[in-house]
Amino acid sequence: MSNATEVTRGEVCAVAVAEAFRGDGEILASFFGTVPAVGGRLARLTFAPDLLMTDGIATAVETTPPVSGKPSEEPVFGAWLPFRTIFDVVWSGKRHVVMVASQIDCHGNHNFACIGPFEKPKAQLLGMRGAPGNTINHRTSYWIPNHSDKVFVEKVDVVSGVGYDRAAELGERTARFHDIRRVVSNLGVFDFETPDHSMRLISVHPGVSVEEVVENTGFKLVIDGETPESRTPSDEELRLIREVIDPEGFLNREVTG
Repeated sequence: MSNATEVTRGEVCAVAVAEAFRGDGEILASFFGTVPAVGGRLARLTFAPDLLMTDGIATAVETTPPVSGKPSEEPVFGAWLPFRTIFDVVWSGKRHVVMVASQIDCHGNHNFACIGPFEKPKAQLLGMRGAPGNTINHRTSYWIPNHSDKVFVEKVDVVSGVGYDRAAELGERTARFHDIRRVVSNLGVFDFETPDHSMRLISVHPGVSVEEVVENTGFKLVIDGETPESRTPSDEELRLIREVIDPEGFLNREVTG
């Protein structure tokens, strides 16, 4: 493994996102943000070669296009995948999307619609978009580039993405594919593998303390014993990130800290 001092925080975050796709198999991978795009491509080029990706328009690609810089090879198109077809994939559970979050609570309820009351918000954001359908129909993870208690909140202002408590209220048939796999922030990595599906801290990035994470979180995290450091990229992963996936280092512009 590479020495942690040789890698950037963004590269550590990209590896954490990549790990969220481990074991997913042949599903459609979708990303919001540069770090998730780098992480998903890293997973596909290493331990998750069956991940399906698109050109961002209407075609599935066999090759893995870079996030920045010129492609090292001509794209190979695998299938016609127009937007209307995506809904069939979504409803089947065969998708894993990494979305951003303006707010998230301890059970994974997510908001990127607006800040303040829905009827008269203080700030209008993206809106609901596809978050409600995504979260009850297939696997979802979240990327948060600026971890603070204004993002990790006791209660989200508006529920865009459905958390574990609300999914349970919907019943097993409605939320049969509900699965919030990971939350990756610029400070650490989190999951919901606890008895009541409360958010758990599973690692802190190099240079970050558990105390720093706790101080910047607006609810009580589950912490099991000593928290390890997040995995840093191997030499080969670092080469792929810096030379193949993101040679212009776009991911380092997205990460705070």
